Amino acid sequence: MFKDLDPLLHSQLRLAIMSLLLSVEEADFVYLKEQTGATSGNLSVQIDKLNEAEYIQVTKTFQGKMPRTVCKITNKGISAFESYVKNLQSYINTKTVSNQTKI
Repeated sequence: MFKDLDPLLHSQLRLAIMSLLLSVEEADFVYLKEQTGATSGNLSVQIDKLNEAEYIQVTKTFQGKMPRTVCKITNKGISAFESYVKNLQSYINTKTVSNQTKI
C-alpha cells in the first residue's frame, strides 16, 4: 500500500537542495548555503552524498583565486525527486481518504 520513500531524499537538507536545483539551471555553493541556512560543513557533506548517488553533478573551478563549487541536478536526480514526491503523495492521499471515511 505505502511505497518506500528514498532515504537519500528523506532528509530535510538534501530535499531542500534538490528542490532548489529543480528551479534553477545550476546553483553555486554560496547560493545553496544562503537559501538553506545550512553550515558549510553540513552542506558539503550532503552535496557529496547527492553527487555520489548521481542525483546532482558537481563542478569545482576557480573564479580568480577563489574556489567555486557549482551544482546541477541530473536526469537521474529529477526522476528520483519526482518518484519521491509521488510516493509521498500516496501517504497523504491515503490519510485524506482515511479521514474522510471516519467522518
